[in-house]
Amino acid sequence: MEKLSNPGTPTFDQLRIFLTIVDTGSFAAAGRRLNRAVSVISYGIANLEAQLGLTLFEREGTRKPKLTAAGRAVLAEVRSVSMGIDGLRAKVKGLLDGLEAEVDLAVDVMLPAERLGRVLRAFAQEFPTVQLKLHMEALGSITAMVLEGGAGLGISGPLAAGVEGVECVAAGSVAMVPVAAPHHPLGQMERIAPGAGRDYTQLVLTDRSRFTDGRDFSVMSPRTWRLADLGAKHALLREGIGWGNMPLPMIAQDLTAGTLVRLAMPDHPGGTYRFAGVWRRDAPPGPAASWLLDQFVALGRDDVEEVGLIDI
Repeated sequence: MEKLSNPGTPTFDQLRIFLTIVDTGSFAAAGRRLNRAVSVISYGIANLEAQLGLTLFEREGTRKPKLTAAGRAVLAEVRSVSMGIDGLRAKVKGLLDGLEAEVDLAVDVMLPAERLGRVLRAFAQEFPTVQLKLHMEALGSITAMVLEGGAGLGISGPLAAGVEGVECVAAGSVAMVPVAAPHHPLGQMERIAPGAGRDYTQLVLTDRSRFTDGRDFSVMSPRTWRLADLGAKHALLREGIGWGNMPLPMIAQDLTAGTLVRLAMPDHPGGTYRFAGVWRRDAPPGPAASWLLDQFVALGRDDVEEVGLIDI
């Protein structure tokens, strides 16, 4: 075959014929799968080879077409193009059916990681064409992102309740409990007297949204370190820097291993941190975002609240 210095551009139909022959093992089988005559299949491959300037199949001396070295070399690229076209068609079909091309999801850092992972894994399988952008934020930042259009859907803490322009639906809860390292003075006390927590530095999660401006949540010590990162707070607690409230699922392994201890503080037992799915009233969630919301709401119904804890 005459070599080309500048190969032409093959059609998607030619590439599909090429892949079908490879997958089925023969021109005849490819014709049956594509519901075309063998002559049409042969003609399509001949045109593809002419476009590329390459011989893709060895046809002489073999009952079944066998890929040449050049055919093997371009096979992966052809599959990649085919998958890209299939993905494009699926995405366009989704758009025509009203499916979002992208979902921006803002999630409160207090939400158990196992639950978030479970929902997002299922989402990827259910909506492979929808791009998901995940934002992990704290406290009022979730509601702020939703109101400002930075996220179409939020899984927020209790700060979303009553905010003008935002719709909410209950999505479960998590127990927040006071903990410290075993070598921290509070962690070494067999009995903690009322008010003892005020004598030690309390590590407090904070954010810069207008919804938390001037407000404190479960803060009892006048000595505080303010952190915007829950992971950093967790690490500092384990180092014995201070004491503070943490979501129980996040520190369950620490309690078992003894790297943190739960503090039996008579005046500060912890509290129930409630989640809510939130969205702007004038921008209701589309099909994919609604599916996400339904998953978080359904899983939240199974949450068992600890007795004796008041709402945070």
